Amino acid sequence: MTTTLTFLGAAGTVTGSKYLLETGKRRLLIDAGQFQGDKDLRLLNWEPFPVSPSSITDVLLTHAHLDHVGYLPRLVKQGFRGPVWATDGTQQLSEIVLADAAKLQEQDAKNAAKGGYSRHESPEPLFDSEDAEKAMKLFRFADFDKDISLGDGITIHLTRTAHILGSASIRVTTPDAEVVFSGDLGRHDHPVLRPREIPEGAPTVLVESTYGDREHPEWDEEPHEEFADAIRRTIARKGNVLIPAFAVDRTEVLLRTLNQMRDAGRIPDVPIYINSPMGVKALDVYQDPLQRDELREDLRDSELLDMTNVHEVTSTEESMQLNHPNQPSIIISSSGMATGGRVVHHLEHMLPDPRNTVVFTGYQAAGTRGSRLIGGETELKMYGRYIPVRAEVLLDDGFSVHADASDLMDWLKALDPQPKIVFCVHGEKGAPVLAKRIREELGIMAVVPKYKERVVLSK
Repeated sequence: MTTTLTFLGAAGTVTGSKYLLETGKRRLLIDAGQFQGDKDLRLLNWEPFPVSPSSITDVLLTHAHLDHVGYLPRLVKQGFRGPVWATDGTQQLSEIVLADAAKLQEQDAKNAAKGGYSRHESPEPLFDSEDAEKAMKLFRFADFDKDISLGDGITIHLTRTAHILGSASIRVTTPDAEVVFSGDLGRHDHPVLRPREIPEGAPTVLVESTYGDREHPEWDEEPHEEFADAIRRTIARKGNVLIPAFAVDRTEVLLRTLNQMRDAGRIPDVPIYINSPMGVKALDVYQDPLQRDELREDLRDSELLDMTNVHEVTSTEESMQLNHPNQPSIIISSSGMATGGRVVHHLEHMLPDPRNTVVFTGYQAAGTRGSRLIGGETELKMYGRYIPVRAEVLLDDGFSVHADASDLMDWLKALDPQPKIVFCVHGEKGAPVLAKRIREELGIMAVVPKYKERVVLSK
């Protein structure tokens, strides 16, 4: 028997995580992520899958971000019917993410048809709500810290990564190979979740490398001061602060940070709007008593959201009103890279006004609107037309809950046994830098795999 691994995403990029593990008659897909960012990447979502989706026997999910689960309904649309193994937190959040993604796909297709900016006569969504619902019915529960047999001598073991609620590294054992998939690793000091844990090592390890070439700033007595100062001066000039934020985890971290800033008198007490139906639903999951074991000790005995003057926006009408607030406000809206959702409409209305400020709070993949804005573009194309960029634009990367280079190295050093080969995935510039550091400091062979590259893992 031979076990092979094929890199079908997140190889030289931070998006589209998909790894095909083949052993005997079994085909396991670890993560089923959607490609985001540059058009060339997005078009990969539409390519025929390299193997028949109906031949995939199992899908294993590390966590619920779109670039790790967003292709799952497309697989179902093309015939996949096997079990999808994930933690309870990942299942709950994935249901929210996939339902929202399906609506966005459907709406984008309608907008393209109505606006006439698609090259296709009848634009179709990548998948629809029915595909997403079918995908959700395939979920199977996988608990942390337990060996789970999938049959045919295959065992999986999930370990907490503290990236978002439910996130896990997955160790897969086949009859002739052992491999660890790091998933997205959290920082050593996540503001909301308890610290990550270390899985048992394996000869082959895939490690994410999003921040493999940089370090996050350490927290000080007044963290995020540039962010706080931007809020103060924006409110002073009677503008509004728009924060594109990932609905899952980033919204929770932002709310806690804003609450601490306001309590300390560092920012004024202005209305804070959560304009993300998905973000509101994700917040409910984080506050679910059944998920309390994943939260930090200082959050377990209190509500995650203990703030006044915070308003949850659910209806389209309320969202449209926020394009012209009647007083200076802070608006948190998804998506984090401004690739879709309500935040795009806010950008359309707020970017032309120099009183406003747009604050990005995490990694911006190449080609996304967020990447172009922080890169200094003076106009932005949305819905087929250009919008002038006159608002202030700021990046506060200190909110990222991805492990930085030192965190990644610490995680690798702690693996026992140590790997014989490390594949640096889910990274752009960070991947080759991290691979070089692994070779020099740990003496371990480290490789940046190519898209669709296939390797043999058997002993």
